[in-house]
Amino acid sequence: MTAPGQISDPAERHRRLTKQVLFKLDCHILPPLALLWLANFIDRSNVGNARIAGLEKDTHLVGNQFNTALAVFYVTYIAIELPSNWVLKKMKPNRWIPLLVFLWGIVTTLSSLVESFGGLVAIRIFLGLCEGGLLPGIILYLSTIYKRHELQLRVGIFYASASLSGAFGGLLATAILNMDGVGGLAGWRWIYILEGLATIISAVIAAYFLPETLAAASFFTDEEREFALARFQLDSSTVAQKTDRESPSPTKTFEDIKVEDAHIDNVDMASRLEALQKAPEEQFEWREVIRGLTDIQAWLTGFGYFGLLVSLYSYSLFLPTIVAGLGYTGSAAQLHTVPPYVPAAVLTVVVALLSDRLKWRGPFILICLPLAIVGYILAITAENNKTRYIAVFFMAAGVYPSAPSILSILPNNGSGHYKRATTTALQLAIANAGGFVATFAYTPDQKPKYIRGHTISLAFVVLAWILVALNVIYCMWENKARKEGRRQDNLTKYQALVEAGKTRAPIGDRHPDFRYTL
Repeated sequence: MTAPGQISDPAERHRRLTKQVLFKLDCHILPPLALLWLANFIDRSNVGNARIAGLEKDTHLVGNQFNTALAVFYVTYIAIELPSNWVLKKMKPNRWIPLLVFLWGIVTTLSSLVESFGGLVAIRIFLGLCEGGLLPGIILYLSTIYKRHELQLRVGIFYASASLSGAFGGLLATAILNMDGVGGLAGWRWIYILEGLATIISAVIAAYFLPETLAAASFFTDEEREFALARFQLDSSTVAQKTDRESPSPTKTFEDIKVEDAHIDNVDMASRLEALQKAPEEQFEWREVIRGLTDIQAWLTGFGYFGLLVSLYSYSLFLPTIVAGLGYTGSAAQLHTVPPYVPAAVLTVVVALLSDRLKWRGPFILICLPLAIVGYILAITAENNKTRYIAVFFMAAGVYPSAPSILSILPNNGSGHYKRATTTALQLAIANAGGFVATFAYTPDQKPKYIRGHTISLAFVVLAWILVALNVIYCMWENKARKEGRRQDNLTKYQALVEAGKTRAPIGDRHPDFRYTL
């Protein structure tokens, strides 16, 4: 007998609860994260706006000192990424991530006090130390909330705010520059003060709204919470961990199991969840860290993202400078940095939506990056400023949609918390080294055409395309081997490690039924 108001059809109940759960998660998690990521990109790229507003002159920078100050940021930024992800679970992500943002908001505000090259270097070092844990932390946090093929749309939505931050940052800088002279401070100092205070407020807002885990989400009803936990754990746990169901045959894949889960009834859902929750929580062990550090996909996508970030970072840091080189000055230069980001933001969300629907990651990068390649070729060969300005639209449209795709590959293709924590942080540690190249790609002696800078970025975008293509080929090859039963010995190897007391971690992505997302 069905209770009043309860849906008797299990499949219909599943669809209803899925919509309710995703709607509540998206409303409570994505806006705070988008706000933090918006603050991150504004605080990272506002140095470009400050530069053309007088920072370089007032701090007496000469030669490549501005580029050097940008480069030191990445030293501490890279150094903090792996340890930050390792402590995320113990420190609680809904507290650790906003804390990092709060601290760099303070550092950004203090940037207004800089008077010299040494002061600028010091402040950039501390800024990198605070900001480095944000992106790997967000990606790891989202991978504990959303199912594998719901992830990229969510990454794309908050990452699109990075595209908008370029536009918003230009508009904000334009408005703030009207405060030039207020309180005896230069306009660029007000950029740091006001944007830093906004970042601090963003951190407080995020700390209030973000839930620690699915189980701790206060915005769920009891029914929604149970369903959210079950659907996530049944999706993310390996076949070997599903202790309450039959051992699947080598031909049964995770996608088959997901289809089966769409038709389970209320009692079955509860019993499966109870069995999964009885499993001991994964504990930190160095074997899982080593497994993450030796993952070929982490290195292929890490260096692929490295190439992509050379373009993305140089674009966000130097677009105001490049636009100024096209003949625009003052507020006109700031305003002309806005339009290229708008189509990039729209395309980022569209690609993310299609990527989750088709369960593709790499292929969309291979489709989008040629747009950036066209943009750099146009910029290099252009004979007038109008063509050069059109080129920056292509650059943004190719690079920004590719970033969420490459960020989603490792969370999708790794199972086990500490293995996944290591691979996602390693990918970003490798990739963010691209900041060293990006900060020296566009030097003052190249103005106004910046041919060498565009050529360097073009070369790294091509490198990124090649490495992503290799990762797609590797995933196809490995999936084929698993489908043909050539990875069954992984079960024996894992069991031997367990019996020898060498690991207590789940078998994770080593299971022969686990399939990689392309």
